[in-house]
Amino acid sequence: MQARNSRIGLILFWIYLIFYVIFVLLNAYRPEAMRATPIEGINLAVLYGFALILSAFLLAILYGLLCRSEPQKEEEGQE
Repeated sequence: MQARNSRIGLILFWIYLIFYVIFVLLNAYRPEAMRATPIEGINLAVLYGFALILSAFLLAILYGLLCRSEPQKEEEGQE
């Protein structure tokens, strides 16, 4: 069970890391792209930053759901 949870955590970590690295690379090498204002004058850097925060929250919830132990199996093992 711990190995499975660790594997899930690492997979979700890599997903977030890739998303974050793209953000950093865009800021470093394409700052003009981050100045674009796709929604009501809010630039892409701000939108991407909020997306990073939201994705971290959603990945944490997903991790909690995927790693939740099933009570029936635990109860069966104790009897």
